[in-house]
Amino acid sequence: MVTGYDEAVSALTDPRLSSSPVKVNGLEEEMAHQERTNVLMASMLVANGEDHTRLRNLVSKAFTARRVEEMAPRIQEHTDTFLDAIAPRGSADLVSEFALPLPMAVLSELIGIPAEGQPDFAKLAVGLIMPPNTPERLAKGARARAELTEFYEPLLAQRKAEPRDDLLSALCAAQAEERISDRELMAMAILVTLAGHETTASLIANGVHALLRHPDQFVALREDPALLPGAIEELLRYEGPVSRGVARFTVEDFEIGGVTIPAGEMIIIGLAAANRDPARHDRPDILDVARREMPQQLAFGHGVHFCLGAPLARAEARIAIGSLLRRFPDLELADAEETLTRREGILRGMATLPVTFTPRA
Repeated sequence: MVTGYDEAVSALTDPRLSSSPVKVNGLEEEMAHQERTNVLMASMLVANGEDHTRLRNLVSKAFTARRVEEMAPRIQEHTDTFLDAIAPRGSADLVSEFALPLPMAVLSELIGIPAEGQPDFAKLAVGLIMPPNTPERLAKGARARAELTEFYEPLLAQRKAEPRDDLLSALCAAQAEERISDRELMAMAILVTLAGHETTASLIANGVHALLRHPDQFVALREDPALLPGAIEELLRYEGPVSRGVARFTVEDFEIGGVTIPAGEMIIIGLAAANRDPARHDRPDILDVARREMPQQLAFGHGVHFCLGAPLARAEARIAIGSLLRRFPDLELADAEETLTRREGILRGMATLPVTFTPRA
């Protein structure tokens, strides 16, 4: 595991480390099986070189800063809809009633997923992001992939026959031009949905929870909304959704931090640890929404695999958290002493986040 900030940046950009796990010592048979049966092995998440560039270019236009800026009014409308629903009650679970449905509503419009007939994406995501280190978890992941494939197959067929102004239609057009294979098309649809939903939901819930556990920071942000853009970066640094890190695989002997790692081994790059490296961050364990001159946080990764949806995630978190503070200035944890349950999987997210506030019409 790589835990230092500078070492993490180096590892995330070094060509001797691959995103593809197909040549791991002692796991060749299992990796070959995953290559044959796991459609996500055809995604840009594990692609390298020209394949990664080709796949990334197919969806990059949907997540540019300009495109996200155009989407901001709709993000605000969705945010207001969910907050309108809980405002009269004076209490809510901000995970199930806000953090999870908001990014799904935004993604549904962007990608082209109909509101009706959607599977439980949040439930299926758990199966896809759990470490596949037990037979039960492997089976759960396989079932989730099968259900998502079953959902997307007729939808993709429909978009091929009747294109619309959405990401699925654009991907189907690329597939018709042989710029993406059928398997890669399915992998892209599943990956974009999963990555754009689960991580953003965790960012929003983690961020609100951190602010409520630090009332002085809650008040500072509430009183000065201009701090929001920097506060989102600080919340990503302090408790981002990808805490355990990302995996890379050595294609040759690799030295880092004074340690030589043989070829064919897995390295975990601990993004959360790097984001609290005292050699890089002043007072790293302190949440400070007004932090000045903060080095770039690594919650979205670094290098060619830097999270494509980062601009959208930032915008959704900024609008969601800003709207919460504005509309519910006395927002509090329903039980400050309660130990909240985390969602399953390799991401760091809340299972529930019960809050109270003064009811409003």
